[in-house]
Amino acid sequence: MPPDPSLPPDLSSVRRRLGAARRRLRRGVLGRRRLLAALCAALAVGSGVHAVAGPPPPGVEVTVAARALPAGTVLGADDLTTVTLSPDAVPDDVLADPEGSALAGPVARGEPITAVRVVGQDLAGEGLAGTGRVAVPVRLPDAGAVGLLSAGDRIDVVATDPQAGTSVTVAAGVPVLALPGADEGAGAGPLGTPGGRLVVLAVEEADVHNLATAGAASFLTYVWSR
Repeated sequence: MPPDPSLPPDLSSVRRRLGAARRRLRRGVLGRRRLLAALCAALAVGSGVHAVAGPPPPGVEVTVAARALPAGTVLGADDLTTVTLSPDAVPDDVLADPEGSALAGPVARGEPITAVRVVGQDLAGEGLAGTGRVAVPVRLPDAGAVGLLSAGDRIDVVATDPQAGTSVTVAAGVPVLALPGADEGAGAGPLGTPGGRLVVLAVEEADVHNLATAGAASFLTYVWSR
């Protein structure tokens, strides 16, 4: 383009440089038009998929253990907390309000409190009200013997002192309330015996102390009373 005599020399030079830049830009765009078209198409497809998929489902608040808790813990407010989980991760039998329930087995920190983890409210609550009994989880060393029991059986709990060679009944005629699943990796029980298995019993309040003491120092077993 010839210089414009009506413009000062410096402005005419600027105009020539701008025109050259516009021509280079146009050539660059035309040379990459296929790439730009592909990018635009990909953006359009991505936006369409996002619109069809919609937002993720809202999370669900679930009650979980605030820390590792042993079997027999009566759950209080300090033992529980809530976390938000995706709907697919929520167990079917999770409890909305487990406070006041007794754990039938140990739970890990952050584990949802489900119905199979606690003694049923009808057993530990109203079902024992006025009977003078409380629900107590007891670990018997012989898991095979526990496997012979059924909920509703009545048993006498017998404590044996291997060193003294004596046995004593520490709880008589106690109903079996529940039989939690076998606790793998439970570790050693009293006096080096195997970890055994839990059984939840309806024990008279006066026998709770003797039963707990015997469980820590003696070998526990049972006989059917009925």
